[in-house]
Amino acid sequence: MELVTPGIGLIFWMLLSFTLVLYILGKYAWKPILNALKEREDSIDEALKSADKAREEMKKLQADNEIIIKEAQVEREKMLKEAREMKANIIDHAKEEASVEADKLIEKARMSIRNEKNAAIEELKKQVAVLSVEIAEKILREKLSLDKEQQELIGKYVDEVNLN
Repeated sequence: MELVTPGIGLIFWMLLSFTLVLYILGKYAWKPILNALKEREDSIDEALKSADKAREEMKKLQADNEIIIKEAQVEREKMLKEAREMKANIIDHAKEEASVEADKLIEKARMSIRNEKNAAIEELKKQVAVLSVEIAEKILREKLSLDKEQQELIGKYVDEVNLN
């Protein structure tokens, strides 16, 4: 039973060695260990603070990026709208020019047709006049082939001329 109940001497020497180890640890080991732990704790706190700061900066940057993206989208929409308006204006202008050009061509064609028609009518009048003179000449030659008839016709014309 000696093993179960320690003796007084054993307790004394155990207490003395424990106190000595505790004193040595307190004097030489605990301060550096506690300082190291304190430094570690400070560095962890500093890292957490810088991480929080970085997180806040990231949120700010994200908000700024979203604002920039929205502004860029608005600017893009504005540019697209201007481009559409410009396209519509160019198309309208081209249509107007084409219409004016078409009207000019149509008017030119009408004038050309009118001129050709007038020229054809004049030519037809000349041909009718020539044919009429030829027909009249042939008729007069036939009728005036006799001297008696010539004298009567000439007298008739002379009388008409004197009356006028």
